Amino acid sequence: MSTYKATIQWSRDRDQTFTDNRYSRGHDWLFDGGLKIPASASPNVVPLPLSIEENIDPEEAFVASLSSCHMLFFLSIAAKRGWVVDHYIDQAVGEMGKGEGGTLFMQRVILRPEISFSGSNQPSKKEISEIHHESHTQCFIANSVKTEVVIQKPN
Repeated sequence: MSTYKATIQWSRDRDQTFTDNRYSRGHDWLFDGGLKIPASASPNVVPLPLSIEENIDPEEAFVASLSSCHMLFFLSIAAKRGWVVDHYIDQAVGEMGKGEGGTLFMQRVILRPEISFSGSNQPSKKEISEIHHESHTQCFIANSVKTEVVIQKPN
């Protein structure tokens, strides 16, 4: 079985009291390949300047993780079926909602992949739909969450 690791690192600025709840939510995500990603609470959750708008937040990362996992399976399945994908872009959106007891959770993620193929062997709309279904079924991240994941045709 595979394991995956991430180091999440935060430090209090010396001039911050902390107990007044007015501390920076900026922190870093460090990954085994050496990548360091500046992260923060979402400005939708913690107001600026205590959050950092340009940093990735956990909610964005969750949406990106679902979209990326789906895309990687889609590309693999398409390649195995002999279809050449030239371009794949997904402007995914996550929607927060209230669960039981009023707690917030990522209720739904909408994937809107736009895919272009080349060559004489082109998949039909039905075949593309089947690949999306298979990709969703195989996606490790989608299989790990209770969030509804919807695949829509882009606007």
